[in-house]
Amino acid sequence: MTVTVIAHFRAGEIGSASAAGGVMLGCDRIGAGNREREGTVIHVYALCTGRIELDRASMLSDLAPGQPWTVPVLSFLVDHPRGRLLFDTGVHCQARVDPVGRLGPERVKRLTVKSEAGDDVIPQLARLGLGPGDVRYVANSHLHFDHCGGNEFFPRATFLVQRPELEAARRPGFVPSYSPSPIDFDHPLDYRMLDGEHDVFGDGAVVLLPTYGHTPGHQSLQVRAGKDAHVVCASDACYTRENMDRDVLPNILWNPSVMRDSLAALRALRDRAGATLVYGHDPAQWETIPRAPAPVI
Repeated sequence: MTVTVIAHFRAGEIGSASAAGGVMLGCDRIGAGNREREGTVIHVYALCTGRIELDRASMLSDLAPGQPWTVPVLSFLVDHPRGRLLFDTGVHCQARVDPVGRLGPERVKRLTVKSEAGDDVIPQLARLGLGPGDVRYVANSHLHFDHCGGNEFFPRATFLVQRPELEAARRPGFVPSYSPSPIDFDHPLDYRMLDGEHDVFGDGAVVLLPTYGHTPGHQSLQVRAGKDAHVVCASDACYTRENMDRDVLPNILWNPSVMRDSLAALRALRDRAGATLVYGHDPAQWETIPRAPAPVI
């Protein structure tokens, strides 16, 4: 059968063979998914939804503290024939003009919001000619402030969040080392709790992958849009390429053992299954990625 799939894809970090590791990431359905997607056109766009300065040692635990660096905050818009999915909503726009009021005095001791005007989700979508009402699904990788700050702007969307993530977030102090801010996610929104891997559109093209460890219910995004278009947006399951290549975990995490398993699974997708991996906060990689409205993957 001839499969006609059009996707925008940026080459990089390509391996071969099949995925393996601590988390099974949906490769068993790919053949059927490709057949079902005959004639499908899928576009993926990268959005800058914030910039944060923090200590590099918080992201690479074997470094000495005292090395400030500025990292991008990324969101992704997937345009599928059955609807649009927004993966993460970034830093709330108020954090740029009133960081203490939005983030609290303790958090601003550890980081500085360096976002510029336009570095938040609504103007980024506008670069594509879209508004909140054009988004069918929002998937939060997790519920830290820089990944769900714009949730409130999508009251008509269905939110896809892993069950352990939302349950932990709704019970402050219940899970050690995890206390997200209710101001970012606790709004009257249509949250749908997921239990593991989730095929968003039912055709194998856009799949949410459980990559727990950074938080109790962290998830990554996989997009497969044809033979040569296999992309995984790791989010904070892997901050930077250096984390993966040197096998170094960050200091900001919930469970190191679980996170290491997720990192190994992502590495298998990159090195053995041929996926292009987009890291969560990698400044060097971000400089190589075209920005919306240009499609990048």
